[in-house]
Amino acid sequence: MPDRIVSFVMSGGVGSRLWPLSREDNPKQFHDLSGDGSMLAKTVRRLKARPDGDTPIYLIASERHADRVISDIAPLGLNGGRPIFEPVGRNTAAAVAIATLQTISEHGADALVLVVPSDHQISTETQFWETVEAGVPAADSGSIIVFGIKPTHPETGYGYIEATANGDAVAPVSRFVEKPDAKTARKYLSSGRFYWNAGIFLFRADTMRRAFLDFQPDIWDTAERAYKTARADVSGLYLPQGFYSAVPSTSIDYAVMEHARDIAMVTASFRWNDLGSWQSLLEASPTDCDGNVVMGDIVAMDCSNSYFRSQGRLLTVVGMKDVAIVATPDAVFVAPVGHSQNVKKVVEQLEKSGRLETKFTASEDRVIISGSWRKRVEHWLFEETLPLWSTAGVDDVYGGFHEALGFDARPLGKPKRMRTMARQIYAFAVAKERGWAGPADKLIDHGIDFIAKYGRTDRGGWVRTLNANGSVADPTEDAYDHSCVLLALAHAHRCGHQDALRLAQQTFHFVDTHLEDDSLSGFLESPGWNGVRSSNPHMHMLESFLAWHSVTGDRAYLRRAARVIDLFRCHFFDQESWTLGEHFDVDWLPLPGDKGQWTEPGHHFEWASLLVDFARASGQKDLVAYARKLYSSAVASGLNRATGLAYAAVSRQGMPLDRLSRSWPQCEAVKAAVALDGIGGPDLKPEIEARVARLFRWHIDPAPLGLWVDRIDERGRSLATEVPASIFYHLVTALMQYLDKTGGQVEPFPLPALDVSKTGLKQVLGRR
Repeated sequence: MPDRIVSFVMSGGVGSRLWPLSREDNPKQFHDLSGDGSMLAKTVRRLKARPDGDTPIYLIASERHADRVISDIAPLGLNGGRPIFEPVGRNTAAAVAIATLQTISEHGADALVLVVPSDHQISTETQFWETVEAGVPAADSGSIIVFGIKPTHPETGYGYIEATANGDAVAPVSRFVEKPDAKTARKYLSSGRFYWNAGIFLFRADTMRRAFLDFQPDIWDTAERAYKTARADVSGLYLPQGFYSAVPSTSIDYAVMEHARDIAMVTASFRWNDLGSWQSLLEASPTDCDGNVVMGDIVAMDCSNSYFRSQGRLLTVVGMKDVAIVATPDAVFVAPVGHSQNVKKVVEQLEKSGRLETKFTASEDRVIISGSWRKRVEHWLFEETLPLWSTAGVDDVYGGFHEALGFDARPLGKPKRMRTMARQIYAFAVAKERGWAGPADKLIDHGIDFIAKYGRTDRGGWVRTLNANGSVADPTEDAYDHSCVLLALAHAHRCGHQDALRLAQQTFHFVDTHLEDDSLSGFLESPGWNGVRSSNPHMHMLESFLAWHSVTGDRAYLRRAARVIDLFRCHFFDQESWTLGEHFDVDWLPLPGDKGQWTEPGHHFEWASLLVDFARASGQKDLVAYARKLYSSAVASGLNRATGLAYAAVSRQGMPLDRLSRSWPQCEAVKAAVALDGIGGPDLKPEIEARVARLFRWHIDPAPLGLWVDRIDERGRSLATEVPASIFYHLVTALMQYLDKTGGQVEPFPLPALDVSKTGLKQVLGRR
């Protein structure tokens, strides 16, 4: 009866050494590098091929990649094992601790545990298992077994094991050595005592438990707490964010292997390559008669001993020797093949400037014609949407604008939020600025007259909500609402409204007097507020300050904006995860639990475009890098891969917290891509077109003329029961900026008369 071996595959790495092919959203283990399946699938097949008995197989992978993991291994099966998903990476010590806990819980403390990486190439399944079985007796007796590869050259990219094998199946280990420099690697090779560390471990579960308790009890205790509170479903075991984040992050080598006694090495009989560089891929892949690896649409002439790979476009190479050239739809890497390890330095440099290409894998079928959606956008804005909302969206009885319409374009009679009234004023003002020939001045006057008559407070502020008839429903003087009013008044002033400047000056006075934080660190949510702080009202204040600076040229508004930027730098933005916090305590520290983890991709996009605007106005060019990082993290971690739409919320580690997709984040994604294109970063024109296409595909085209579907579930199904007017502001801004980007100022469109009688609405809604 064969010994019981429980296998664990570690699949949490990014594989940046194979950039530009491997990205944060699509790591090395999911790539098919040799034409016979992904690295992960090949690893599972190897483990399933144990000659004398099954081994239950568990995967320890990032929850961000859960869909990829499940799809890759679904056809294979795991012999009774299952995936275990980490909400955040905590390095290999945490993964080994979880593997040990899982084995003890389900298979017993005396079971043997085999831990393997997911992204190594190993020659044959038979030789692999022969090598593993050679270590079983020693592991069963309490040793921790590692596996050494006899080096063939002085490799600087691998860790080393010093051991004296002397032909024995199992040899004691003297020490572990991290990646050496070239001179030291040559010395190791000539000594005959050093082996490449394959990163594979075999041990009894109780042996590893004892090692953790002896040398790293904090890792064991925190991992055990996370394991015991994990959530299980049919797709796998999900470790909890809060508890798992508390596990110290370090490698198993540092945590245990450098301290533990009775560590032994088995010399591998199989050929091994960790495929950690383009050079290693050249060595491990079939070559042509000139020693070249050629993958993709490539013409190579007079080339030798080189690695050529192209995804999509034709790559032509002449007279190159000993080089690696890798072309993806959005990046090209070229280096002497012996220097290809240095791609990590390239990735580090790109990450410093927030380049999207380190995190997100571009589609191979991207639209590359800038302005391909221009005619559709113009028609929808000027012939469908503005005509509808300038008539059916206006309350001609009580004043102001309707808060929401039904899908029959009739008002729903909901209370009127101040932010919505202000945003409608803004949208019609922007439409006038961009050449709309409709009654913008009349609509601006109508909106300002309504809020000035019914929405002012005794202190000169603005109420939060009015009833449909104009009476006050909620008198709270909310900072978010005041930012929206200031934004609307800036554009109304630009359009020539005579009273906009006076009302804005009064509003600024109210903000300074009643919403200014005494500690000079931002704005209160409302006068006297001492509860949870939010970054979002500050973002909208920044938007209004920039608008007033643009309209007047007065740098006093830019100084106001700079204070919000300081908050962003010091408190809102997290440098490690490239994410933007939403909720904070009174000292601007992130709240504990899910509130502190909550981030919104839509706000990442909004901030990105505003940071670019401020950088242009102020000269603080370093903010462009922040903008790129926000855009990159939102695209890489905040999108539903099924629809391409931004989720409502994700954690700082990219786990979906609210899988709903609303229309406004898709608008902000367009604005961010427009802002970032052409300022020294990647060419985002294909992304701009793709974002506009998704906005129309999911939110606009399924709706009646001039309306939109605001809420969509994760499978692309509509959840909308009404059309909120507050989204009009997002749509008009984003699509007007798209038109500006792709063709300059738009030509005025004649405003067709729109019949909003019952008969007329039926005719409008029937036209598609």
